[in-house]
Amino acid sequence: MYNTILNLHSYWAYLVLLVLIIAVGNALFKTFGDKEYTAKDFRISLFTLIVSHIQLLIGLILYFVSPRFELWSELGGKVMSNSIARLYLVEHPFVNIIAVALITIGYSKHKKKLTSALKLKTIAVFYTIALVLFLSRIPWSTWMN
Repeated sequence: MYNTILNLHSYWAYLVLLVLIIAVGNALFKTFGDKEYTAKDFRISLFTLIVSHIQLLIGLILYFVSPRFELWSELGGKVMSNSIARLYLVEHPFVNIIAVALITIGYSKHKKKLTSALKLKTIAVFYTIALVLFLSRIPWSTWMN
């Protein structure tokens, strides 16, 4: 079960990054190009929200079924002094939960804006910060193998 969830989490991450990059690029392009907010922009931001929440759920399941989770009882407070354990047990989940929260906040706030410029700017800011956070905590050494 662990390997299945791990593979799902890894492959779904590609989809999340692709959709998030598209959403950020679209919002930035339209913000700086003074373009109008359309139904397509709404769908892109909504799809990004949905796939990121699915990734969060898969990640939370993976966190608790992972053999790494046992390091909490083995290492106790020394998890923070072990860089690999800290990455997988603390940094990766914590930062990515914040990133998904930012996507959720950005999506919710953009719906309340009345003008196209404000809607697109809100998506651009929140989704870009979330993208940077995601990219900062991906375990690149294991993910690309």
